[in-house]
Parts: sequence; structure tokens; C-alpha cells
Amino acid sequence: MFRKLLIRASKPTVPSPNTRRGVLTQAFSAGPTEPPLLEQTVPQHFAGIVSQYGDRDAVISHHQRTRLTYDALDRDSNALARGLSRLGVRKGERVAVSLGNNIEYATATYALFKLGAILVPLNPAFNAPQVLSALNHLSASHLIIGAETNLPRKEPRSNIPLLTHLVPNLGGSTLESDLVPSLRRIIVVDNSSGRIDTDVYKSTTQYNNVLEDSEKGKALADQGLDANEIVNIQFTSGTTSMPKAACLSHMSILNNGKSIGDRMLLTTEDIVCCPPPLFHCFGCILGYMATATHGSAIVFPAEAFNPLATLEAVRAHQCTALYGVPTMFVAELELLANNAVPHDGFQHLRTGIAAGSSVPAELMRKLHKVLNLTDLTICYGMTETSPVSAMTTTDDPMDKRIDSVGRLLPHVTAKVVDPADWSRTLAVDQRGELAVSGYLVMKGYWGDEERTRQVLVPDGNGVLWMHTGDEAAMDEQGYVRITGRIKDLIIKGGENIHPLEVENCLFAHPAVSEVSVVGLPDERYGEVVAAFVVKHGGQSGEVTVEQIREWVKSKLSHHLVPKYVFWVDTYPKTASGKIQKFKLRQAGIERIQAGEGLI
Repeated sequence: MFRKLLIRASKPTVPSPNTRRGVLTQAFSAGPTEPPLLEQTVPQHFAGIVSQYGDRDAVISHHQRTRLTYDALDRDSNALARGLSRLGVRKGERVAVSLGNNIEYATATYALFKLGAILVPLNPAFNAPQVLSALNHLSASHLIIGAETNLPRKEPRSNIPLLTHLVPNLGGSTLESDLVPSLRRIIVVDNSSGRIDTDVYKSTTQYNNVLEDSEKGKALADQGLDANEIVNIQFTSGTTSMPKAACLSHMSILNNGKSIGDRMLLTTEDIVCCPPPLFHCFGCILGYMATATHGSAIVFPAEAFNPLATLEAVRAHQCTALYGVPTMFVAELELLANNAVPHDGFQHLRTGIAAGSSVPAELMRKLHKVLNLTDLTICYGMTETSPVSAMTTTDDPMDKRIDSVGRLLPHVTAKVVDPADWSRTLAVDQRGELAVSGYLVMKGYWGDEERTRQVLVPDGNGVLWMHTGDEAAMDEQGYVRITGRIKDLIIKGGENIHPLEVENCLFAHPAVSEVSVVGLPDERYGEVVAAFVVKHGGQSGEVTVEQIREWVKSKLSHHLVPKYVFWVDTYPKTASGKIQKFKLRQAGIERIQAGEGLI
């Protein structure tokens, strides 16, 4: 049923100088040169999809009980683009969007792309100072925001206090913001189900009023767009405390989405359930761009991640693909294990993407067995590379799908270098820092040349390389293994310890639901291993610190045994679900001082 062509295509068509009979001798590889790169803007390519698949579903919002065909999405985004243009939105202006996964966000995305305005997704969980900082950093002209913000496992939060912070006289007839001088309009999407009367805030503009278009979705005049222009600025997800604004072009996000969908073998028959947020690259490019370039449908279960809504959406819409980061999949599997959701209705699933952080082998096996995700793919990337640079195929050998992030996407080059000497490319299977080059590399960080120069560095031939900060190894076939963040390595008595090795071991323990491992300061060894463990509920979750340590001791070398084990209910995470290990370290130090963690 499924084509078997991608694994053949993932070998370079022309051997590079560091190959011997098709086998790498250095950790340097280039992805396929076919198919050729698309030289179009996003709206140009979208117009072709609409002409071919206009009557097919493009977006299904499960929680809104609404769906748009490609024709309807085209018409509505034209109407919104014309309305935004009347409000003064111009090509190149930064328009911030703070919304959950909904129809309005899906429509605004294409409206802004068609105008040539720059889409700036904001995490709806941002507080007022964070929104203020983002808007001022980019001199944003417009803000599209929900009346409420929906967050996982929390009651809806009114955004009126946040907006009043930006515009003290929110009820006035004109919008005036001393804090954000560039801000000309705030457009409010009323998602409050009547809990907020948005009409009283006269200085704001109602989304539905902007969408009204007497010309019934007529296409815009030519905006003079160019495929190499910046069309999307993504704030990095913040595993560190300082997010940065990565500038991405039409060409980079369009081709990345196309390559991702190709490698998943997406077709017009596929229905992709996408709980990852649209304000993150996972939702907007791996999800929305990958489906839109293939005429597939995308399903939004809820505005924010909800494991129950996700499983219900898969069943209701007979989804064929499911996306998630490991923590999302773990939550969904927990519901199924506890019989909170019927076990039938998942037979249509075949593929999907697991990304965001390393996927433990035991979790992969559970996803294959329980959710039928036998063609699940693994992606690796970062915001600064639009985002995906390496990905498994649906028919890669099982060991490669478990132990690697696959091989490079087309027109992508990567190498593993010595972290202390970026000019030195390492041998195959040697761990070092991954660097990536190609069309997908960002234009730079907006307004931050210094931090751009720190990571985007030309080699001796003038080729720009994005230095990822990720520790990786590349085998002789070009498969890439991500072994952690360079800064997350634990150095215990001079020995390098890779947290993922300990995490994989503990994740296989029957009482462990989730685990994250970090290094904590130690007077004798410099650093020692600390494990933060979420236990399964009920009888299966009964386990002691000593049993956790003995489990690792029985399976791994003695120096990998955690000195500290902390029980936790959850982890500090980024918006995309990545665990913020720097916060775990801070918490671990505080708990040690309080006498916790030891036997």
C-alpha cells in the first residue's frame, strides 16, 4: 500500500569525498538532491494545492466542531487578509498572534503569508511582561489574541488584565500604548463562550468584523512577495531562560514542511491529529505546513494539549497520523492503561511524528503496540533550522527508528564537529556537536547580531553552519543519533555521563511513568547523577529510592547509578513539552539542601 522509495532516496546521489563505496568515513553527510527545492512562496504553492484539492478537508477543529475545506480556507484567509490590509497591515510588518490551536489561527496564518506580513507566534501562556518584551523587540504593529487563554490542566484565563497592562484605557475609542509605541491594533478572537463581553473594549477590534469581506474572499492583488523573504519569526522554545527570535523564510518553511510530509508518505487521504501547538514549529511546520503541502487534513483536538481530547479526536475523525512529544504520548498511554478511553477506534492510525526530545525505546515499543503507530517517524531539528534536519522513514529498520533520528532531509548537510574546535570534523560514531547547513538555516536572530554570530558560523569555504549545541554521533550510513545537549552532559569524576542512557534504563522500570536525569554539584566528584521520577499511579507505582538505584545498578555501569532520586508529579516544560533541565537542576539543589533525595 505504501511506496518504498524514501529509503533509497536518502543516500546522496553523488558520493562525498568522505565516503568509501557509499559508506561514510567521517561524520559528514549530505541529504538527497531530489526532489528539487521549491522556489515558490507559501501562497503560490498553496494556490496550487487549492486548485487540485479544493473540496477536501484542510482543517478540522474538533473542539469548535468546525471544519474548512481547502477552498473555504483559501476564501476565508483572503477575506481576513483584505480586512487586515484595511487595518493597515503591510508587507514586512510583524504581526503577533497569541492563540491556541483553532480555526482562527489556521486562517490568520495564510492571511498573513498572503499579505507578506511576518507571522510572529506568541505562546498564549506568556504573561504581560513577556508579551510586552516580545512586541517591543520586534516592533510589532498588530496583535491578534484570544479573549481567553486555554492552558493544559487549568481553567481558562482571561486576557483582559494582560491587554489592560498594554493599553490602560482599553475601553477608550482609540488604541494608545505608551509601553508598546509600535502597536496600532489589537484584534480579539472571542473564544470565551460568553464569559467575557469583548464589545465593551472599544479600542480593540473584533476578529469577526475584520473577516467580513464584501468581495467574498476575492484574491489579493500581487504583493510582490519573494521566496527568500522572512515570513515567520519563531521565538525559540526556551530550554534555557533566554528565548531568541529566529527569522525563517517562505522557502525554508515551505520546503521543510514538504520534505517532512514526503518522508511520512502523506497523501490526500491522510488525517493528521496535531495536539502540539501552532505557536511552535512542531504544530505550524511539522503539522500545518506538512499537511497543507500534501492536501492532507489536520485535526486540532483542543486549543491546548488535552490527552483525553486528543484520543477522542483520533477516534472521532478516524485519524491516520498522531503527533506528539514524549510527554504527550505518555499522558495518552496512561489514559488508555487506566481504561479512561475505549481501546477501539485507533485502527486507522499508521504513522505520525515523535519529536521535541529524545524518545525512549520503551516508549516507541508501546506506541507501536498500543496505538498501532507502526510507521511512526522520529524527527530531529531546532527552531533555527525551520525546524527539521533529520528524520526516519516509515520503513527504516526498527533499530534505526528506535536508536536514531534518521538521516538528513533533502538538500540538508550536516557534520559532527569537535565542540572545542569547530573546524575539526570527527570520525563516524564519535560524539561531538552537530552542525547543520542548507536552505533551512534561519536568516538570523531578529535584532541580535551578536547571538547570531555565536551560532551561525561560516567555514573556510564561506558556507554557513548552524551550530546546534546538541551532542550527536553519525554512523557510516549517515544515521544520526542525538545523545543530549552539550551542556546537559554530566561529568562525574572526569567521566562523561549521558543522561539519555540512564533515562532509557529507568523508563523501562514498570513503576516509572516518566523520568528526567540531570547532573547536580558534588564536592567529591564535581557532578553526580540525579533522577527526577514520576511514578505510575496505583499499585504499579509502589517503588523505593533503593529499588530505583538497584534497577540501574543491575543494568548499567556503577558510575551511572543515581546518587539522588526525587519523586515529582510533573516537570517544568517549554510550551512544546520539552523538559527544562536547568530548572530541574535548580530544584534539585534546593531539595538536597532540604535533605531530600538520598536513601
